Amino acid sequence: MADHAEVRGPAEPPPKARDRIFAVAKDMFYQRGIRAVGVEAIVAAAGATKMSLYRSFPSKDDLVVAYLRERDAIYWRWWDDIMDRHAGNPRAQIRALFESIAKRTSGAGYRGCPFTNAATEFPEPEHPGREVAAENKRELRARLRGLAAAAGARDAATLGDQLFVLVEGAYASGQIMGRDGPSAAIAAAADLLVDGHCA
Repeated sequence: MADHAEVRGPAEPPPKARDRIFAVAKDMFYQRGIRAVGVEAIVAAAGATKMSLYRSFPSKDDLVVAYLRERDAIYWRWWDDIMDRHAGNPRAQIRALFESIAKRTSGAGYRGCPFTNAATEFPEPEHPGREVAAENKRELRARLRGLAAAAGARDAATLGDQLFVLVEGAYASGQIMGRDGPSAAIAAAADLLVDGHCA
């Protein structure tokens, strides 16, 4: 009788210690806060050792920077996707951007903006984590001003800054109040601001 045993391909290699450590750290930093999470907790949850962590990340600050750099890249990919879907229509880009922010900040499990959180945890201007957070916010401000100009605002800098404050308000209120908070209303608020500046 022929052997009909299932033929299996090569097994997937287990995740490397660095990948396990990074995946665990990212989740713990976002859910619990960066300062609240120690290296011991990270390696224990990752099933790794301190030595394996420090081989990949010479210090906790290096791990924090890697986490924030990855979040920054994800953030701008999200932004670019929205812009691409409404290319050539800045009013639609602004509306879609704020609808997406409203949805995200009023969803379950939202723990706030990782960059705002990091800046709050690291008040020292020279801290490398704060520097990444500040870079993200400066870029956000510049891009919102650019959108305001493309939409035809008489004072694009002011409209961009007003939109920036709306975004930051949604990040803060969403973290505190969740789905019952006011962040769901920011798309309509953005429309009013744009209408007022572009009439």
